[in-house]
Amino acid sequence: MPNALMIRSRALLQASGGPRYAVALVVDALGTGLLRPFLLLYGVMVLKLSAPDTGIAMTGGIVVGLGCTPVVGRWLDRGARSAVVAASILVRVAGVAILLATPEGQVWPFATAALFLGIGNQAFPAAHAAVVATVSHGRERDAALAACRSLRNAGLGVGALIATAGLAGGTSALRVMAAVTGVAYLVAAVLVWSVRLSSRAAAGQAGAATGPAPRMRALLSANVIYAFCFNIPEIAIPLVLVTRMDASPVWPAAVFVSNTVLVVTLQVPVTVALSRFTRRTNFILGGVLLAVSYIGFLGAAALGPDWGAPAVAAVSVVCTLGEIVYTGSSTALVTSLAPAHLLGRAVSRLEFSTGLGMAVSPAVITALAPHGDAALWGTLAAVTLLSAAAVATEKDPDDAEHRKHPAEQDTDALLTGPETSPDGRRSPSPAGAPGA
Repeated sequence: MPNALMIRSRALLQASGGPRYAVALVVDALGTGLLRPFLLLYGVMVLKLSAPDTGIAMTGGIVVGLGCTPVVGRWLDRGARSAVVAASILVRVAGVAILLATPEGQVWPFATAALFLGIGNQAFPAAHAAVVATVSHGRERDAALAACRSLRNAGLGVGALIATAGLAGGTSALRVMAAVTGVAYLVAAVLVWSVRLSSRAAAGQAGAATGPAPRMRALLSANVIYAFCFNIPEIAIPLVLVTRMDASPVWPAAVFVSNTVLVVTLQVPVTVALSRFTRRTNFILGGVLLAVSYIGFLGAAALGPDWGAPAVAAVSVVCTLGEIVYTGSSTALVTSLAPAHLLGRAVSRLEFSTGLGMAVSPAVITALAPHGDAALWGTLAAVTLLSAAAVATEKDPDDAEHRKHPAEQDTDALLTGPETSPDGRRSPSPAGAPGA
């Protein structure tokens, strides 16, 4: 097994978009962590809106944001890269500005702000994946995507902790956090824009190529179900622990923190360790681990209030490992399947399915929970296993590529870093090149 600690950090940083891009990711994540988990509270506490109106406005922003992903995909396929990422951040700057200007009791300006924030949040992941896919390739790309996810989760976690501590300041603190978020977004957008990365390969091939994008029906459908795992620590576990087991709120908080810490520390090592297998195999393994954790939650719930809470916390580690394996393979699998001239549409379809799963999962979880633990966890386990089985029936070039290029060669590239020229500069990636 390759030692993940041997990965050359400088090579990984370059494969992730370079130092400025990495700093932009962290700054953007810090700002997001300050506001996004508390946007509902901002609407209720600062703007004096009702909880239903606030929730509807936020949901509307997410839905419209999902509808914009095809546009993002076509823009990316014309060769744009860092410009799309910067635009997705600037849209959120506008959303924060509208939010700060919204007077008390006015739901439509808040809905407009939520709309801009939703568009930016949904456009960002696809654009970011295209950036990483342009500057890296092969298993190096997989590790770079994993490293970026670790960076963003660390930033989100720190931002959320700062915001949690600041909530003691009441409505004034929420306004300040929103303003700081806007500034952070603006700084991140400027940093990303300065990278000026585009893909000449995509732009040059767009007119000549006629082949369709891979359908990936089973993969994208499974991704909708897999994406439920993102709301397990935030919705399902607190719902079960607090309302059904009468456990202390400390338990769901501990689960959420452990999830963040595990993702930050294990995302890259696990992704590299699993590079000996095909990406599709890893995607299926992620679904199996998630299903096993759901069955584990069902068993933990039967232990009662005394032992149930610690058992749920222990099983949540398995759920997080499933999330790590799933996220470490999903985007990497799609970028390996998509031809260069259709990369944007492929990753946009993936992010659409992820966003759809995250949008509907709260309603599904809260609808199943009143019918008992078997209805909740049994249903989630069954549909996740069925989704993994459906993905296993599809065949793709990733399998052939894995046989042609043994995993040891791929992971060796990660451990030693990319080829460099005699003057120490990194050799260009064949997938694309920085713009002038």
